[in-house]
Amino acid sequence: MRFLHTSDWHLGRLFHGVHLTEDQAYILAQFNELVCDSKPDAIIIAGDIYDRAVPPIEAVELLNELVCKILLECKVPIIMIAGNHDSAERLGFGSRLLSGQGLYVAGPLTKEIVPVTLYDKYGPVYFAPFTYAEPALVRERLSCSAVGNHEQAMQAMIQQVSRKIPNGARSVAIAHAFIAGSMESESERPLSVGGSSMVNSSVFQPFSYTALGHLHNSQQAGNQTVRYSGSLLKYSFDEAQQQKGINMVEIDQHGNVTVEKISLSPRRDVRCIKGYFNQILQQPIEAKSRQDYLLVTLLDSEPILDAMGKLREIYPNVLQIESPRFSKTGVLSGLATDHRKLSEKELFAAFFTQMTGESMTAEQQEQLATVIEDLYRQEREAIL
Repeated sequence: MRFLHTSDWHLGRLFHGVHLTEDQAYILAQFNELVCDSKPDAIIIAGDIYDRAVPPIEAVELLNELVCKILLECKVPIIMIAGNHDSAERLGFGSRLLSGQGLYVAGPLTKEIVPVTLYDKYGPVYFAPFTYAEPALVRERLSCSAVGNHEQAMQAMIQQVSRKIPNGARSVAIAHAFIAGSMESESERPLSVGGSSMVNSSVFQPFSYTALGHLHNSQQAGNQTVRYSGSLLKYSFDEAQQQKGINMVEIDQHGNVTVEKISLSPRRDVRCIKGYFNQILQQPIEAKSRQDYLLVTLLDSEPILDAMGKLREIYPNVLQIESPRFSKTGVLSGLATDHRKLSEKELFAAFFTQMTGESMTAEQQEQLATVIEDLYRQEREAIL
């Protein structure tokens, strides 16, 4: 069984105010060519297909066009799950009907998690789709009163689906989760503010391979068969050095797994450059690289009039300028790190201390976490 593992497309994404739809269409056209050329047995998309619960029309049209090409022209089935950015209900609309055409969508969590069964010449392979669900929802839907965090929620879902997979059978878990010890990026929304969002990779031990989504850096998570494919594109400047791609996974008749990483070429790269203003303007650079999305760090100590405008005459997609003069201390007094890299919880805690002269108590921190979690839930379902 040979399949492509990808995730975190975030269709409809804005990057520093720039709509990335054309960039996403460009990379997905290459993805479609890869599918038609390599003819895998299946495609796995491990969540965060869209960037928000109600995606823009252009993003919906882009996904619709791609799925139609893959299913109708390439004849390759697709299995996708909802991530924490998706609206599970909207993504899962019509899933029972679409499964007859080879599109298997795990939308909202149901009382029965049913694996998708695909066949190769050696027999069945069971794909267990663990759509993203918060612990409270898992506790309710699966009637597991002991579920209190994300790891327990994942264990409950695995236990439920394992009853439907024969012992010793080849199987693949598809999950959208934060595996303990994995490398995060700035562009990922936290799964939990209060309590633990981490899941130990050992919970996926029963599966031949685990196709993960959520973290944007392509990486192993605990062992060689538990992996993040990473996002197709770079969605923050701290991802500038990451190598994006897709995992081509092959499972042999005995359940042994080999993984090949396949790279695609983005329309524009995301890069960080540093130097003195005049040196940056004068340095030679390839014509294509001039169109990249840039973060420019200026080392000059004196102010520069209209630095952004002058830089954009040469590099039209400069999106952010930084200067050490303005980032040595945070906006809030006593805040030693760059405030832009802090979470909402950390920012509010610093503000609270500045205003009251006291640190937040454990009870106040818990109340704050509850409020932020509620705002995240509202944002996921907001009509933008």
